[in-house]
Amino acid sequence: MTLARAGRATAPSRLIYGPLVRAALREDLGDAGDVTTNAIVPTLARASATLVARAPGRIAGLEAALFAFHAFEPALAIDALRSDGDDIAAGETLATVRGSARGVLGAERTALNLLARLCGIATMTAAYVRAVAPYPTRIVCTRKTTPGLRALEKYAVLCGGGANHRFGLYDAVLIKDNHIAVAGGVAEAIAAVRAGAGHLVACEVEVDTLAQLHEALAARADAILLDNMTLEAMREAVRLTAGRATLEASGSIDLESVGAVAATGVDLISVGRLTHSAPALDIGLDIVS
Repeated sequence: MTLARAGRATAPSRLIYGPLVRAALREDLGDAGDVTTNAIVPTLARASATLVARAPGRIAGLEAALFAFHAFEPALAIDALRSDGDDIAAGETLATVRGSARGVLGAERTALNLLARLCGIATMTAAYVRAVAPYPTRIVCTRKTTPGLRALEKYAVLCGGGANHRFGLYDAVLIKDNHIAVAGGVAEAIAAVRAGAGHLVACEVEVDTLAQLHEALAARADAILLDNMTLEAMREAVRLTAGRATLEASGSIDLESVGAVAATGVDLISVGRLTHSAPALDIGLDIVS
C-alpha cells in the first residue's frame, strides 16, 4: 500500500479532459459566440499562430490545452513543438495552430487559461523538488485542487517531478483531527478503520504531538502525517518511528523551509500550495500570419 504515487507522468485520457475543455469553451462562448471576432474577422479568413512562453517554466497539460482548438474547430492544424515535463525559456514556442482565424481566436483564451494554470503548478512543483534534491524525501500534492480539474492538476504535479497523494476520499484513509475527536482518540479511529475499510486500503493518521505518534505507531498505522510540528519534533518522530510507518510532514511549508524539513528524514512533504496557490505561467498566443 502506498500513499504517494510517483511513476510516469502519463497524461489523462481525453475521456477525462475532453468534457472539461468543452465545458470551458461553452462558458466562454455562451449563447452568442465570440461577438468580437465574428464582427471583425471574415468567415473564410485564415491565420497562423504560435503559443509562446513569456516566462521560463515547466510544461504541463499541453495536449489538453491544445484540444480546445480542436474542439472549437476540428479542421485546425495543430502542432506541439515541446512536450509535457520539458523546461522552457522565455520566448520559446510551445505549439503552432493554423487554419480558420475564427477558430484560433475563439479557442485562444480557454487554451491559454488551462495551459498557464497547469504549467504554473508544474513549475512550482519543480522548484520544490529541486529544493529537496539532496534528500530522498518526495514532494506530494494534496486534495486542495480546483473543483473539476483534479486529474489535470495532479498530473501537472507529476510533470513537475512531484508525486501524487490520494486522489479523493475513496482511495485511501486519512484520519484527521476531527475524525479523532469524533472517534475518541487515535487508537479508536484506527481500529474503526481497520474494522470497516478493509485490509487493502492504506491508513494514514494525522498527529499533532509525539504522544499521538506513539498511539499511531502502536495501532500500526501505515502512514503518519506530522501536522505543523517543529523541526526538532519531526527529527524525534523520525527516530521514534524507525521505518515502521511512512512519515509525512505538512503545514505551511514554503520554498525557504522545505529543505530543512526534508533534512529531518521524513519520507514525504505534502504541499497544498502546489495546486491552490501556484501562480499561472505567463503564456501567450501570437498571430504570425
